[in-house]
Amino acid sequence: MVRRTLRRQRRGLAGAIAFITLWQVCEAAVPVLIGVVIDHAVATGDVERLLLWGVVLCVHFTVLSLAYRFGSRIGFRAGQEESHLLRTEVSAHVLSPRGARLDRLPGDVLAVATGDADMVAEVIDQVVYTVAGIAGLLVSAVVLATIDPFIAVVVLVGVPLVLVCTQVLAPRLAHRAHERQEAIGRATGLATDLVRGLRPLKGIGGERTAHDRYRRQSREAMGASIAAARWEGLLYGVTHTLSVAFLAVVALVAGKRALDGDLTIGELVAVVGLAQFVAEPMGMIAYLVAKLARSRASARRIVGLLAAPPLVEVGSSAATGPAGLTFESVSEGSLRAVSIEVGPGETVAIVAEDPSDAGSLMHLLRGEGTPTAGRVLVAGVPLTELTIEESQRLLVVAEHHVDLFEGTLHSNIDPASRIDEARFGAVLAASAAVDLPDDPVTVNGMTLSGGQRQRLGLARALAADPPVLVLHDPTTAVDAVTEQRIAEGIDDVRRADGATLVVTSSPALLARADRVVHLVDGEVVAVGTHAELATGEAYRAAVLR
Repeated sequence: MVRRTLRRQRRGLAGAIAFITLWQVCEAAVPVLIGVVIDHAVATGDVERLLLWGVVLCVHFTVLSLAYRFGSRIGFRAGQEESHLLRTEVSAHVLSPRGARLDRLPGDVLAVATGDADMVAEVIDQVVYTVAGIAGLLVSAVVLATIDPFIAVVVLVGVPLVLVCTQVLAPRLAHRAHERQEAIGRATGLATDLVRGLRPLKGIGGERTAHDRYRRQSREAMGASIAAARWEGLLYGVTHTLSVAFLAVVALVAGKRALDGDLTIGELVAVVGLAQFVAEPMGMIAYLVAKLARSRASARRIVGLLAAPPLVEVGSSAATGPAGLTFESVSEGSLRAVSIEVGPGETVAIVAEDPSDAGSLMHLLRGEGTPTAGRVLVAGVPLTELTIEESQRLLVVAEHHVDLFEGTLHSNIDPASRIDEARFGAVLAASAAVDLPDDPVTVNGMTLSGGQRQRLGLARALAADPPVLVLHDPTTAVDAVTEQRIAEGIDDVRRADGATLVVTSSPALLARADRVVHLVDGEVVAVGTHAELATGEAYRAAVLR
């Protein structure tokens, strides 16, 4: 990923390297120019030369300043473009129609798409300043060799030794950086999860447990961050100490050479200034080693996320028959040889006494796996053999928990504005959502009650008007009167030619179904109308508890 980043931004990278390298070369030339001014103008007392070299210095600093300004701009732009491309790539993978089988919390995914994407993009700056720093060191070595070969040898031997010492710490720092990124991602994901589920937590009195769990994760992230910062501090400290010691050695050698008459005053100033300058690129390279460790840790996290396999299995087939839904002796998870058929214009309800049975049904209907036995057919074709476009056209699975988005009531129900006002009104009436406040909807509908969010999600499913609609417990958060209105509304909207499957234990919805399938321990124990099944004690206990 790091190599791809550099290839993708090669034009901006090349421009930034050219300007920043020019800046570093100009920085290295500053003490040399000062030494020349001292030897050829100050020491001789030549006013004309002093003015000439003053102009040269002004031009030099102008070039130095502009080179850094434009190089930084080009590098910053390339970094911003790359971080945007990485964010959109991560988002596209997670939000693709097929989804992604992730083991991360939503907040951790968000951290990967934001913080880690930015950190990977910083590799552009790292390469730019590393190349520029090396160029500055080489120019300094050449100039020192011209002034005094012995001092040049000292520099050429000392600089690699300092860099080797700093590189010894790099692998350990990279490991600590990866641990820090993972720990921070887990803490961010947990915090997002807790904020999202604050209402249910308050309802069951789980605030203390949630608080303790987040505190443990936060302390783990803090410990990982401190450990990584400790190694970064050690790296910077070692680099700074070695750089100062190296500068002192060069200054002592240059001073001795000047006392012996081998160097002029201007050359001594140039040598000491270059030695001091050399400490800057050495420190810069060491700092970039630490940043590269963080970038590589973030790159591993992004690569791991992008490597997640698709959540939904698809094929290349199109529908061949009339819209309908069929379970042919399906076995999967807790289900054993379940057979259910929903034809056009029919409403079939499923009463699953064990929530795991309902979960297995929804897992298969989302296309997230193939049954171990039997088939799930949509319009006569196995669901996992349909193309993703055909699957989305034919089937909508409305989960018990829905995601709402920031916007308006209308934008949440009909995001693409595909239905007219008459249809929109009918959908609101069918979902008992007519009385919902026409206020701006916040992210996840946090300003709405549980019943309001549930009705809004149901309205969205009905507005989609798919040939096959699956509803999972659409009325668990509403009162009995509203539940009866919803049951009648669903029947009115879907009765024409839509196939509707409802997983529920609501008597109001069950009474409107053409058939009710009673599931116990993964097996179908009874099929009939609600009135027929209500004569059995086991069924009454399941729907009236």
